[in-house]
Amino acid sequence: MTLDPTDIQGFILRGYTFPVARFFFLELSREQSARALIGRLIPDITTGERWDKKPISTLNIAFTYQGLAQLEVPEASLQSFPVEFVQGMKARASILCDTGKSAPENWDPLWHGGRVHAWLSVYAQSPAVLESRCSQLQASLTDTGAGRVVGTQDAAALAADGRIRTKEHFGYTDGFGNPDYLGVDRNAQPGQGKLMADGSWAPLATGELLLGYPDEAGELPVAPVPHQLANNGTFMVYRKLHQNVATFRRYLREKGSEYRGGEEKLAAKLVGRWRDGTPLELSPDHPDPGIVDDDSRNVNFRFGYDLAGTRCPIGAHIRRAHPRDAFGFHGRLVDRRRISRRGLPYGSSSPDGPGEDTGEHGIVFMALNASIFRQFEFVQQQWMQYGNDAHQGNDRDPLLGNHQPQEKFVVQGTEDPTNPPFICGGLPYFV
Repeated sequence: MTLDPTDIQGFILRGYTFPVARFFFLELSREQSARALIGRLIPDITTGERWDKKPISTLNIAFTYQGLAQLEVPEASLQSFPVEFVQGMKARASILCDTGKSAPENWDPLWHGGRVHAWLSVYAQSPAVLESRCSQLQASLTDTGAGRVVGTQDAAALAADGRIRTKEHFGYTDGFGNPDYLGVDRNAQPGQGKLMADGSWAPLATGELLLGYPDEAGELPVAPVPHQLANNGTFMVYRKLHQNVATFRRYLREKGSEYRGGEEKLAAKLVGRWRDGTPLELSPDHPDPGIVDDDSRNVNFRFGYDLAGTRCPIGAHIRRAHPRDAFGFHGRLVDRRRISRRGLPYGSSSPDGPGEDTGEHGIVFMALNASIFRQFEFVQQQWMQYGNDAHQGNDRDPLLGNHQPQEKFVVQGTEDPTNPPFICGGLPYFV
């Protein structure tokens, strides 16, 4: 299969790995002026074409349902969108377990009034380039009178010792394991696609990411009409995840002092990777930089050989987010739940000391998928916020779970009496 990368936004096909970004949230005004803005931006939209030389910045765009209505997309087309896109995340908060501290009333104010019609992203190679590109974007908005910016969100890779790191605020190396899709031109790694019966890996069906192509069931994903509106597009989920750094570090210190493996091994057990990125499934007793640096190994592992969770706990974060073959059938039950992840940390880091909870810091998390309901919402509800598929009952994901007082996280033990199970109770809100 050959895709037309000139008709697909680059943000969909690849992670940009730029150090800084700014996301704009627009409220569009009159139909004609908003269309004029879009017409001006289209030539500058970064497409999926392979770069001969990496650009100094990128520009991409997305619309909410309300934004498409503001642009006077025909009613027949508006009514053909999937219901989860039409309703939006706020209306579906209970499905996603966005309650308590994560409830919509605690979200940033820009999400309270239904005024976000469009999202624009600018990634750049430096802060100076970012400011220049954003000034140009603001000028286009002013010249066309297309609307106003109701909010922005800056994000940036964290730095340590003067070097950019691929880490998030809890100290884990991030960015592993985005899926391979049929026809997408990228550097594939074993373990990123779907597991085949012979133990090899193959790309997922294109329709798990892009509309207009068959998915893993051999069907076309639900998409709006006419087909020109949908083809080569996808649905994006945008979430701003605040991280309680002080709470996380304190919990690790307290529980790590009780756990035979110590604080760092407990940190690895919670996530399923050591903080340097080494997967527990391949190195359960210590970090191994050689595995992390080896693209043929760092995502090339299975859970089907570790059904008891003695290497990587059954409830660990990465095992819940992508169970691989843990449910049997060579992973076929998981292939239709995959998502592509994009994002960057926001806010300044606290490399040493107790850290803090109240500062403005966390991760801007974005998911790309052909079906929000079948992919993102399912993973968030069933695998992150409910544990039955992983034999965890009502226990939630240890990292992202909207925790209740009775929940726990279990580090499975072995038959060796010196390595008993370890139970982490009293899980607080980490995210």
